[in-house]
Amino acid sequence: VQLQASGGGLVQPGGSLRLSCAAAGRTFNIYTLGWFRQTPGKDREFVAAIRRSGGNIDYAAPEKGRFAISRDDAKNTVYLEMNSLRLEDTAVYYCALAARRLISSSISNSAYYDYWGQGTQVTVSS
Repeated sequence: VQLQASGGGLVQPGGSLRLSCAAAGRTFNIYTLGWFRQTPGKDREFVAAIRRSGGNIDYAAPEKGRFAISRDDAKNTVYLEMNSLRLEDTAVYYCALAARRLISSSISNSAYYDYWGQGTQVTVSS
């Protein structure tokens, strides 16, 4: 499976961006799709995830209410709508795919994801 992320860029604080991630290859076993982000010198951190057929969505606490994850299974694509962006949201954002159903205690752990996109840079700056 190959994941291709896009949509990053430069935005002012309070602005919005929409990230997309398209999956190609053996997509029949897509179960959980997630977004993580990473800044230099820090571990990759969980942002949001969505299980198959759009059910059960999880967000990291700082993103709840500001970010929205969604998926279009017909297009094998997952989206991350980011609103009210803050300086601390600046990072490289990665999409990830787990070929299994992840329980709530595992869904935020990057070790449980099988495939990763190349990352897209999001910079929030005035």
